[in-house]
Amino acid sequence: MIEVLKQNKELWDLFTKREEYKSHISDQYDRFPYYLSKHRNVLEPEVSKFLIENGLTVEYPDGKNFAVCLTHDIDCIYPYPTKISSMYNAAKSLKEREIKNAFNILFYKQKPKWNPWWNFNDIMALEDKYGAKSSFYFLTLNKADLDFGFRIEELEHEIGNIADKGWEVGLHGGHEAYNSLDVIKEKKKNLEQVLGKNVIGYRNHYLKFKVPDTWELLSETGFKYDTTFGYADMVGFRNGMCHPFKPFNLDTNKVVDILEIPLNIMDCTLFDYMKLDLKGAWELTKMFIDTVEKHKGIITILWHNTYMVGENLKFYEQILKYCYEKNAWMTSGEEVWKWWSKYMRKRITI
Repeated sequence: MIEVLKQNKELWDLFTKREEYKSHISDQYDRFPYYLSKHRNVLEPEVSKFLIENGLTVEYPDGKNFAVCLTHDIDCIYPYPTKISSMYNAAKSLKEREIKNAFNILFYKQKPKWNPWWNFNDIMALEDKYGAKSSFYFLTLNKADLDFGFRIEELEHEIGNIADKGWEVGLHGGHEAYNSLDVIKEKKKNLEQVLGKNVIGYRNHYLKFKVPDTWELLSETGFKYDTTFGYADMVGFRNGMCHPFKPFNLDTNKVVDILEIPLNIMDCTLFDYMKLDLKGAWELTKMFIDTVEKHKGIITILWHNTYMVGENLKFYEQILKYCYEKNAWMTSGEEVWKWWSKYMRKRITI
């Protein structure tokens, strides 16, 4: 497939993201944003479509029509560090008639189970209702690190419970990890010591990513897959793929030994970056799901634990329900990697 793709220069440049190699401009988080890209049509998986037209066939377990990779980045577990922020957010919940959530906000420190962001069991129970599993990516920051909010050791019981139930625990690299081999190794080791087993899945904080450098660092560190590769400021198919792929490094002229499961939709992209209301966000999300189903692809969705309250929680369940009714395989990044590595390796070499 890689040789076929090389024959189409436009799509080859899109697949490899050649434009990102030469870019000296980035946003405030050192990311290559959608607004800098010359490729504007990220609503269509142009590369995947081309590969299918040239012989790519895809199958999923139990005859499922397509796949949904469900993921959660755990950036915060303590929502309101000050009394003022507690009062403000409680009032906001009351305005939305979320009385129980408002009560929990005010008193969660006295009873941790009332903490609306300490909701890992609730997330798993909701997904299990629809026959789904997911991945949880945890930060493992030190006190001196930017955005430090908890010690990973505080969650030893929680992450053990997640893994024991068959969900995945992966690493959420901090602000510097995407660009530092030493930092990635340190954070991976921290999580593995608490979890008690090898960690194979990765996503970077704030979706920080450098093409192709981050892929090379992750491969060298021993990760089997990454799922950072998407735009923070726009939903879509960043390199035209709605299927997992092994990246091609234009500098070395070699395939990088890591599977990329590209990210397509993030909660805060819909509501914070794109400023969509619930109706608009659902219409766009539904369109993406239908597009991925049409191409028998995999849509990757990131829904933070901090978004699992109120209307945003209902929105996430709406996604689960819609995909369940369309006979989708809803699963974790780890399970996608296992399936793709075992059953799809001979069909596609990218």
